[in-house]
Amino acid sequence: MKTPADLSRRQFLQSSSAAAAAGTLAARDLSAQNAPVANSSLLRIGLIGCGGRGTGAASQALAADSNVKLVAVGDAFRDRLDLSLETLGKQKEIADKIDVPETRRFVGLDAYQKVIASGVDVVLLTTPPHFRPIHIKAAIDAGKHVFAEKPVAVDAPGVRSVLATCEEARRKKLAVVSGLCIRYSHGFQEIIKRIHTGALGKLRTLQANDFRGPIWVKPRQPGQTDMEYHLRNWYYFTWLSGDFNVEQHVHMLDVCAWVMNGEYPATAMGLGGRAQRTGEEFGNIYDHHSVIYEFASGPRLHAYCRQQSGLRGDISVHVAGEKGIARLAERDRGLVLETADKWTYDGVKNNIYQTEHDELFASIRRGQPINNGDYMCRSTLMAIMGRMATYTGQQITWEQALNSKENLSPDGYTWDAKPPPSPIAVPGVTKFI
Repeated sequence: MKTPADLSRRQFLQSSSAAAAAGTLAARDLSAQNAPVANSSLLRIGLIGCGGRGTGAASQALAADSNVKLVAVGDAFRDRLDLSLETLGKQKEIADKIDVPETRRFVGLDAYQKVIASGVDVVLLTTPPHFRPIHIKAAIDAGKHVFAEKPVAVDAPGVRSVLATCEEARRKKLAVVSGLCIRYSHGFQEIIKRIHTGALGKLRTLQANDFRGPIWVKPRQPGQTDMEYHLRNWYYFTWLSGDFNVEQHVHMLDVCAWVMNGEYPATAMGLGGRAQRTGEEFGNIYDHHSVIYEFASGPRLHAYCRQQSGLRGDISVHVAGEKGIARLAERDRGLVLETADKWTYDGVKNNIYQTEHDELFASIRRGQPINNGDYMCRSTLMAIMGRMATYTGQQITWEQALNSKENLSPDGYTWDAKPPPSPIAVPGVTKFI
């Protein structure tokens, strides 16, 4: 299924609904409601983006509430959609909550519109990050509750769009729950509460590590258009993923912003490049970034991330204050405060992916929908700001990043449309826009 050949990003953002398709359920607009939703009322879920993360999110959403059903799915590719439904159908605990006939299986670049128009109440947005601003706007305009995977944009215009949409969601009393799932960790909540109440005293320095190995690569297949190849191999193109420091390191950056009690950095400066992932199959993203963020209140954050083979891994945040240090990592080192008295979190360890969905549906039932819009947008911008610094080699201010005019969108969303140019950034040559 193709969108019109001349469809611009502005038009795409404004296209908040599609003509009703065969198999559409009776549509419900929840945007004017602020009353609790009775447990006896079925909440109908639509999945947009059927990759591994989307399939996981659908499983967690179906386990989060006793009276929900997955009733519509959409993806650019039929094989991804079929595999997702097959995988979900094998999970005995949720199999009876899946009701997706062929008429509510939508394929193509406009599939999101058809899922939203099919009569769902809650949409799960798990496509490549480039599409998040478009899809969030369409869902909120149509009066749907939203789960949005991180990050929520790949450029500043996208962040500004999502910020505006989340304000509209707040006005409409619609939920927007973010895939920045560490915010839902009981252990992280406890240690950060202790930091906020003065366990470390005045904060001085933070460090965020995201050292991991490489992930999948999708080699180009005969007959693929440029657009299909980019979408299949989306992780390696900045216009689709934002680069991996935006797509994945955003988790650790968000933890640091949380530690800073919602203060975001005033400036960023750093370096990065491609040392190991240099082949064409790795698109135009870097394989390492190192960024120094400076906060107006004084502390500096040293943020490091890399994806290379054969190296030691570590995903953690370290905080130094006048009274001691903190280590925040779910694995290996755990959650530890080392001050005059050492404290280690030994409480309940929850499944953060499940908890975020549990709380989403509980908030809808209570008539008090969660809105994570502010921090999910600002943490996304923080990551983009770091990429701007590493790509250009310049110091970037928060205001510059927020007001950047760099738009990574293609001219159109069809299989024969040309993706945006994808040069590999060269610090000192690549310009800030």
